[in-house]
Amino acid sequence: MINFRYHVVSLTAVFLALAIGLVVGTAALNGPVADSLSDTVNALRKDNQQLRETVNSLREEVNREEDFVAEAAPILLADKLAGRRVLVICLPSGRDHVEGVVSALDLAGATVTGRVDVQDKFVNPDNSVELLELASSAARPTVPTTGLPGNSDGVETSSALLASALLDRAEQPAVAPADRVAVLDAYGDAGYVTVEQTVTGPAEAVVVVSGQPYVDRDAAKKDNAVVTMVVQFDRGSETVVAGTGSSDGNLVSAVRGDPALNQSISTVDNGNTTAGQTITALALAEQFTLGQAGHFGLGAGATSLMPKRPE
Repeated sequence: MINFRYHVVSLTAVFLALAIGLVVGTAALNGPVADSLSDTVNALRKDNQQLRETVNSLREEVNREEDFVAEAAPILLADKLAGRRVLVICLPSGRDHVEGVVSALDLAGATVTGRVDVQDKFVNPDNSVELLELASSAARPTVPTTGLPGNSDGVETSSALLASALLDRAEQPAVAPADRVAVLDAYGDAGYVTVEQTVTGPAEAVVVVSGQPYVDRDAAKKDNAVVTMVVQFDRGSETVVAGTGSSDGNLVSAVRGDPALNQSISTVDNGNTTAGQTITALALAEQFTLGQAGHFGLGAGATSLMPKRPE
């Protein structure tokens, strides 16, 4: 009959065997296997150090190139936009680099007539009806609803009204300054736009500063609404989009992929860099001098890094 003492002896033997196995295994690992693992760890440590040094070198190289462009920009841009009146429209995704775009326009001699930041609320599909109503209530004697798109798209209608208030108009009477302010105040008070730089008069060109596309559940509708807005401003002015990248849904990508829009709207896909901001001003100058749109940068659909000098 198996008693308690038998179980104790059996368990003791099992644990003793395990202890002996651990001692023997550890002794074995302390030999060639341990040496091999140590060599592998040391090699990986050296590889990581080399990669870290490479990354730091590349980062320093990029910074140096940006410094070079910043120093060369005044020479490249001198008087390229002298006497031109430019409105800057900034989307929420372009806030981080809009100041650089404005600085490049200033270096080129442009008169920035104002900067208007469009809020996410403007392209939210839930607000289409409210935007239609706002377009009617915001209209003024010299900024009437006459000629606005006659459909149910609030973004399109409101964008057309804002464009009428902010851009040159070939045939209609000039916009009264008080009416222009009233229209902007109406949209500002409702939370659709923010005037970051006072609008001083009508513009003959627009630079739209954008970034990455929306990623929420209504992303496709919001991205399409952004394109709709830009189209309305392009109808009355020279237009350049200074964006970031050219991925699907991106404003830059949408313009480049549209056979009609890519003929009238210039795009820059690295507008978040000093180089791209400089190229944005040059792209606008090209539209004025050659009367054609161009697509510049590093992403898909770019035809060159920067505009070519006129022959």
